[in-house]
Amino acid sequence: MRAAPIRLRVDGVAVEVPAGANVAAAVAAASTRFRRSRGGEARAALCGMGVCFECRVSIDGVAHQRACMTPAREGMQVRCDD
Repeated sequence: MRAAPIRLRVDGVAVEVPAGANVAAAVAAASTRFRRSRGGEARAALCGMGVCFECRVSIDGVAHQRACMTPAREGMQVRCDD
């Protein structure tokens, strides 16, 4: 039996990901970018293992969380560019 999908919001957009997915998967499902650099360039997950910090997002009001290292949880509120 499969686990129920996880529902969360990315920049206000409802997203559904499989159980066991990380926040980076949810952001990728909702958008084409994670944040913008200081120079205005779109950024995204690069290494996928928490080293590069390119996938930083705010999760439930806590800034600078690495999306690739954070398991998705039901009801999370994820913000890019915060």
